[in-house]
Amino acid sequence: MSTLSELKIRIFADGADKAGILELYEKPYIHGLTTNPSLMKRAGIRDYEAFARDILKVVTAKPISLEVLSDDFSDMRRQALKISGWGQNVYVKIPVTNSRGESAAPLIRELAAQGVRVNVTAVVNPNQVREVAHALNPAVPSVVSIIAGRIADTGRDPMPIMRECRGLLKSIPKTELLWASVREVYNLVQAAECGCDIVTVPHEILAKAAKFLGRDLPFMSLDTVRGFVADSSSAGFAL
Repeated sequence: MSTLSELKIRIFADGADKAGILELYEKPYIHGLTTNPSLMKRAGIRDYEAFARDILKVVTAKPISLEVLSDDFSDMRRQALKISGWGQNVYVKIPVTNSRGESAAPLIRELAAQGVRVNVTAVVNPNQVREVAHALNPAVPSVVSIIAGRIADTGRDPMPIMRECRGLLKSIPKTELLWASVREVYNLVQAAECGCDIVTVPHEILAKAAKFLGRDLPFMSLDTVRGFVADSSSAGFAL
């Protein structure tokens, strides 16, 4: 079993906690960062642009994906062009559809033609990947983010879908396939095994992976028992 540094995949930290972002940015096994409006809301962020620009004062040498906020394609375009101007390392996250299920492919095509590095997110199936692939600019780096964890939430195995999508993107070498919505440490291993280029990992799962990935099973048994003992003692339980 590999450690984080040995996994054959690029690991991106996914979160909106400033302290966590800056700490993880310094880790050699973290190759980039992502966030989204839902994470920012949970983190209590009030000013999207101020937060992003503050982070970008430090995060300069690794890619970071920042998402548009609008549900209207014309306004998405305006926001995307604005966000892309915040830094050379910025990728703009564009949902594959808006909330009405309308395809973002025309907008993606327009932005890609203008040289914007897009990260197409909320993708779930090969048909969407085919449409997006035709919209991307082969000369411009881009990312296609498949929400594998959400696929698994439906009771489906995301691995065959990810492998098929990997094949669909082979003809666009500057486009990377990303496993999103990680739910557990094992998802990192799965993402590497099915040929993804990137896996985005929440800060709390990165902490767990840093502690446990590659450990032998007897250690896990002892760690569990020690936890029971410590909790029983600290709670003052007695029989």
